[in-house]
Amino acid sequence: MAESTVNLFIYGSLRDSRVFQSVSGLSFTKKTSKADQNTLLAEPAFLPGYRRVSPDNVYFYAVEAPSSRIEGLVIHNVPERAMDEIDKYEGKRYERETVLVNTAQGSIKAQAYLVSPESMRKHFGDRFHVNLIHELWLRKRIDKFLKRHTRPGERMMDAEMERQAQRELLATTERDLVMSHYHSDAVSDYYLEHELDRSRPSIKHLYDDQQAKPFIKNYLSLVVKQVLLNQFDEQIRAKFRFELEHMQISDRYFKRSVSMLAALKMINENSKAVDLIIGQCLQTMPYEKHDLIDYIKYSVRASKSMFDIRIAKAYLDRIRSNFQPGLMPLGAEIELSNLGYAAVAPKKNDRKAFDSVYDDFRYFHDFNLYVLTWKLGGYIDDHTGSTDQERRSGFLELAPGRLNISGELSRPATPDPWLLNQLIQEIVAFYPVKPHSLHLSFQLRKHQIDHQKVLPLGFVKCLLVLGGGLELKETGHLWVSRMGYDEIKQYDYGEELIFARTSKRKWYLSGDEIADRPPTQAVTHIQQYKFIRLQERTNYEPLIMCLKGLQLAYNPADYLTAIQLRTSKKLQREYDHLKNWAAEPTEISPMTISRFLSTVRDGLMNEGHHRPAHKLHYIDWALSAIDVQLRMFNEQLKKLPSV
Repeated sequence: MAESTVNLFIYGSLRDSRVFQSVSGLSFTKKTSKADQNTLLAEPAFLPGYRRVSPDNVYFYAVEAPSSRIEGLVIHNVPERAMDEIDKYEGKRYERETVLVNTAQGSIKAQAYLVSPESMRKHFGDRFHVNLIHELWLRKRIDKFLKRHTRPGERMMDAEMERQAQRELLATTERDLVMSHYHSDAVSDYYLEHELDRSRPSIKHLYDDQQAKPFIKNYLSLVVKQVLLNQFDEQIRAKFRFELEHMQISDRYFKRSVSMLAALKMINENSKAVDLIIGQCLQTMPYEKHDLIDYIKYSVRASKSMFDIRIAKAYLDRIRSNFQPGLMPLGAEIELSNLGYAAVAPKKNDRKAFDSVYDDFRYFHDFNLYVLTWKLGGYIDDHTGSTDQERRSGFLELAPGRLNISGELSRPATPDPWLLNQLIQEIVAFYPVKPHSLHLSFQLRKHQIDHQKVLPLGFVKCLLVLGGGLELKETGHLWVSRMGYDEIKQYDYGEELIFARTSKRKWYLSGDEIADRPPTQAVTHIQQYKFIRLQERTNYEPLIMCLKGLQLAYNPADYLTAIQLRTSKKLQREYDHLKNWAAEPTEISPMTISRFLSTVRDGLMNEGHHRPAHKLHYIDWALSAIDVQLRMFNEQLKKLPSV
């Protein structure tokens, strides 16, 4: 009688054929021609509805998670004698169950070793889905380092405040350690000491600098406020860790988006108290007698007395109740400058502009703000493409989810248009700098890459009306300010319009534990729209939904590169027309508006693979808001004096 066999889905150490052979006595291959009695056929498969976790950094466990899936292999026709050996290898913590897995040939039944969330909580606690050795253990070792090196042996509250202040100054080092050793079993004490044992930043070199002295207090105000925000974020993450983990949709997104939004709201809606704290700090601590660490320590101490756990919970509840997550990963870059478009060359040279508050952020690096603002991806962008951390002037750019500037590492901020809009608005309100421009990014799906199409001219006009910064000129006529001021033109390779560009993003540093390869989504392509004017109290949620629908339905290409303009007379004519139209806009035809809205609607209605990812009334609200804005533009033109 033939021995019974089963299909087996594997997702951990058994994916290594050497491990599988040592356990079962059989090998496996992905090539049909090489399969025989002792070499079983294997093929890639997905297990839907489960998530792979490794809380002990040793074993992998599959736990139920409705919106997740595990990629692994299905081994066909594994004999029962081999399964008995695998049962012994897997141990008592797993239950072998029958599941449906997705293969290239369709869904098939297979056996899989699973665990229940209750079992995981029993053995690892509520944080079972976090790699404990990687994150918690490494952070505890950093705590011990700080106790040894910052006022060692002292147990006074002031010493603890200084250690927390020192941690603020080491924030990016700690972040990079966590990222670079995400899959390491151990980090040596020598390596940890080498990375953390850095000289403490000082601002005393600025005290005798006559050019810098007028700006020192303004930068110190920004430092105190930024540290308050960082400390609020840390307290929210510490006190509501369980709630935040359940609000996190996937590991692929930036995990601080929700906690930072709650912290921003707490600071912004209590701005008078924050201003009093900053004022008292600067009044009682003249900079000539103190250094940067003293101001950070003051802010850490102030955050302890100012933070209210009840208010934090109320904001988190409000955020949770307004969630509108979709499936497309989203991101934003927010540019701020008191000089506007004159913040960078050549406009800065032409206008001889001067920022009397921050001197165009020349001393951002001196005050260690590139470290203190890391949770919001802060850095100074001078539009040269350079990522070094030396003094530079330009825009203060914030990008939630940017993990490392020089390494070009980032994660999407969120899949939720509402949450992204809230982050944009709160960031603009938090920084005492004039808003300038906004770049919105949308992750491309694999089938969209290399199949993009140039947007129709009418669609480009619609987008410029929605986000290009409509303004009234002194003559009383309307124009598109982002094009009118030449803010999105570039001349490096000939004239081009930086309206939208496709680029790559990565968020992963090391290889996969078993296969030594980056995981799925480690490198992604995004479409970034750069034409948008950033303004206070503007609701960008309809525009985010609009661009997402357009991205899904039309798959827009770059618009417009120098190569496109050189090789296409049609695009060159359209570009010339667009420049004239932006300077003196005319009405957009009802037919164009209708086609534009229909395309956006098609995309949103098919985001979830031929069905909508958002609720229908939310999609209808977004489409109505877009329609109203376009029709109001036409009505406004009718009321203005003719050109």
